[in-house]
Amino acid sequence: MLITLCYLYLWARWGRRPAALVRATVQRLRASRCSFTFCGAAARPQGARVCLSRGGRVFCVGESQSIDDLNKWALFLVSPFILEAEHIAFVTESIWVQGESLRRPASSSETIVKWSDCCLPLACRPGDPYQLIAEASVDDFSKLGVAFMEDRLQMADGLVPQKIVSVHLQDCTLKALEDQASNKQAQALQQHPEPSAESKPEPDIMECIGRDDPEVLGAQPTLGTGDASGSEPAGEGDRGVGSVKHCPLHLSSCHECLELENSTIESVKFASAENIPDLPYDHSGSLEDVADAIRLEREWRRVNITGKAPNILFYVGSAPQKSLGRFQEVRSVLADCVDTDSYTLYHLSRESALRDPWSDNCLLLVIATQEAIPEDLSQKFMAYLSQGGKVLGLCSSFTFAGFRVTSKSVLEETVQNLVFSKADQTQVKLSVLSSGYVYEESPGERHSLGKLQGHLENGNKDRLIVQVPFGTRGGEAVLCQVHLELPPSSSVVQAQEDFDLLKSSNIRRYEVLREILTTLGLNCDIKHVPALTPLYLLPAAEEIWDPLMRWLGKHVDPEGVIKSSKLSLKFLSSYTSEIEINPSALPVVTDVEAFSSENFNLDIYRQNLQTKRLGKVILFAEVTPTTMNLLDGLMFEIPQEMGLIAIAVRQTQGKGRGANAWLSPMGCALSTLLISIPLRSQLGQRIPFVQHLMSLAVVEAVRSIAEYQAADLT
Repeated sequence: MLITLCYLYLWARWGRRPAALVRATVQRLRASRCSFTFCGAAARPQGARVCLSRGGRVFCVGESQSIDDLNKWALFLVSPFILEAEHIAFVTESIWVQGESLRRPASSSETIVKWSDCCLPLACRPGDPYQLIAEASVDDFSKLGVAFMEDRLQMADGLVPQKIVSVHLQDCTLKALEDQASNKQAQALQQHPEPSAESKPEPDIMECIGRDDPEVLGAQPTLGTGDASGSEPAGEGDRGVGSVKHCPLHLSSCHECLELENSTIESVKFASAENIPDLPYDHSGSLEDVADAIRLEREWRRVNITGKAPNILFYVGSAPQKSLGRFQEVRSVLADCVDTDSYTLYHLSRESALRDPWSDNCLLLVIATQEAIPEDLSQKFMAYLSQGGKVLGLCSSFTFAGFRVTSKSVLEETVQNLVFSKADQTQVKLSVLSSGYVYEESPGERHSLGKLQGHLENGNKDRLIVQVPFGTRGGEAVLCQVHLELPPSSSVVQAQEDFDLLKSSNIRRYEVLREILTTLGLNCDIKHVPALTPLYLLPAAEEIWDPLMRWLGKHVDPEGVIKSSKLSLKFLSSYTSEIEINPSALPVVTDVEAFSSENFNLDIYRQNLQTKRLGKVILFAEVTPTTMNLLDGLMFEIPQEMGLIAIAVRQTQGKGRGANAWLSPMGCALSTLLISIPLRSQLGQRIPFVQHLMSLAVVEAVRSIAEYQAADLT
């Protein structure tokens, strides 16, 4: 009751001045240990009382919210974690938005408020939403809240604030964190008594596998390192560190990690993969801590990885059960039109579209769903277009620039005659399956359209394909209301007459699709997809062959097959063309004398191999789905002295980390190497450094060749 009376008094006194109302409310009620929240009206905490509502956002007061466990938060060690007596601690929840924000002040007189100018950040917690703990004075906290409600609050690095809530930090937590920060700084001062601006470590010096990569947290003590990083074990029970205390608040920019990184990079120049020198072990962190820190830096910086192959992303709706089938349907036809050695084709879910920085490497966004595009998702797509992005709409409700999608039920799922104008002004006439919708311009609006246009051959000349430029950075979209993605054999086509018409136009359907994709910047020069070839089992040394054959004889089934969860390997003395090869069943030829290849010289490999275990047993293929699967049924059974390596000239389904694809055109060094590292070893405690060792070893090996000493391999 007392708080309610305070609300009435403050409103009567301050009227419609939001800044004064917020400041007075916070000043008067902060001693009551209540919590102040600025958020969207729909996200108002249960039981909280609204003090101010403005533009769909509210300022409300509710029960105290406290944080008593900061183990999952990353501490900013630039200053001690000390909350001043008259300051307020609060959490800001934000989401990532790529490119320039679509949010703008309603008028130029409204001043943008920068979040970093009004508070001191104390800790952060990566994720969705991205959370930051900060402290600010009552005035600055009120200023932030009012700016948030009036859509004037700006954060760095593409973060868009969604919620600000004051929190109470327990005294014991503050004390522990203060001691920890002080200890860290004291250790840093002892190691570096004369720090300078020039010697300050860069926070992005380390690039390791993040925790989101499933390979990092695998429990097996064996690694596969190949066209993608393999399993990277980190089982808690295998660490062998006894009573060593691990501190979860550990950043990769601290001195210990930087020294560990530098010593690793230096040591690789003087060591082989089998003779790793002792690395300084950091007892203040764990493998999970390093992974968390790396993920934090990646999310904070969101820097595009130079040289990564461009992606074609498919948004096919939010319904999980329908989206997978629809994705495969649309992906299949585009894969027939573009060079799959140049592009990777991925499904873009609604959650990923809102959360992830997908636009950094997206060459083309395909929107192929008839369901309404939610407003938040539409803003993401428009932001991508404003950055110069390209969009292909296939029977989608997505539209912009004054165009609207109008229903014409008489056309729905019927075969119609389409006249398509190409970029060179020539025309293609074909039969198409209509979606039942057409494009119309809003009354009074005229737009500068691109050259690609498609209309029905009827009296109204209904528009079914339009090319719409957008923005000043080259963004454009080609929007279609014809089913260019469906073959004549689609279940949607029922009548034999319709099937015949569509079949007769099928070549021209692909012609139109390739014209659209080429105009949107893709390479549609189709290359022949090579057929799979058999594997060859090859020894790097003669003395290992007999033990290998004896081991193999004990582990194959009566038909000579070793099965795994991913494929079956059938070991044969010879291969004939009648033997079937498919991605799940591959023949392995054991006759070394029958092996020959223009792309792999076994003698040169043997002459240059200087390891004791690594790469002693070779599985070689000219063309295989992916080298990552070839070792699957062998790597946990074969003796360690028979070090396995899978080598391929081409991959048809190359795999990267997680769900990533790996493009594998001719000329790539494609291999997956089996490495066994004890988790209790120095390197075993720092598994992410294996990728540094491997990468630097490859660079050093290439540069050891006279002709390539100056090769730029960065």
